[in-house]
Amino acid sequence: MTAALLLGAGIGLGVVLIIGALVPARPSLATASARLHRAAPAWERDIAPAQSATGRWTGRVAQALGLPNRFGPSVRCDLRITGRSIDDHVTATVATAIGGAAFVPAMAALMWIGGVGLPVVVPATAALLGAALGGWVPTLSLRSLAAERRRSFRHALSSFLDLVAVTLASGAGVESALARSAACSQGWAFGEIGQALVAGRLRGETPWAALDRLGTELGVAELRELAASVALAGEDGARVRASVAARARSLRIRGLTESEAEAQASTERMSLPIVLLMAGFMVFVIYPALSRIVTSI
Repeated sequence: MTAALLLGAGIGLGVVLIIGALVPARPSLATASARLHRAAPAWERDIAPAQSATGRWTGRVAQALGLPNRFGPSVRCDLRITGRSIDDHVTATVATAIGGAAFVPAMAALMWIGGVGLPVVVPATAALLGAALGGWVPTLSLRSLAAERRRSFRHALSSFLDLVAVTLASGAGVESALARSAACSQGWAFGEIGQALVAGRLRGETPWAALDRLGTELGVAELRELAASVALAGEDGARVRASVAARARSLRIRGLTESEAEAQASTERMSLPIVLLMAGFMVFVIYPALSRIVTSI
């Protein structure tokens, strides 16, 4: 009896720790807002954090297997917009794959200690599936985070374009309007736009070529479409202002549409627990009557 209780407690603790690692708690609104508006110091941007012993070991395994070269452009765009490096992503992939592969044999060993034996083929097959699923978890998490960052970037881009249109209407030039608008906020999206404009100026590129390059790096199609449409407008301030204002309006409409669709999806998800609760209630109500009828027959 004691062995069974300890076995169950160990399995439950392991499941809780795995769920806590895969689904971390959401930060508070104040913490997220402070993190968003905090300007990173120079030493934090230039010096990479030291890796732990586990990170160095998994990194060596990933380099030996050639995993950094197996990720496509979409994953690299997601890493770029989330601010993560390819080494960190590869390390997380190897670590979760090893954890997924080791989880099933550990559970099989605990079951064997508890007196339940399994064929060797079952844990081996489950370990391979666990390694495959565990290795895919960081990529799924990265895609979800990158989608949120792109949604936030589009929202900031619409505000940026409104500022550009107002600045152009005041008589400023195209380049000065872009530079002034990018310096109006300390958010990460405005920072990315400002850095791209500065880098493009140093390369001798036009502002729209720099924005097109940034859109390619971040995987934001709206930024590339903006660069293409405004490049066709040329250097005429009135035409550029009209194109920028139209693009800002379309981004706002798209943002509202996405918000409405997300709210509708949340409403539909909220109805599922109610349906399951009613189904369980009906089962508990009908089961005694059906049981009596079956036993009487």
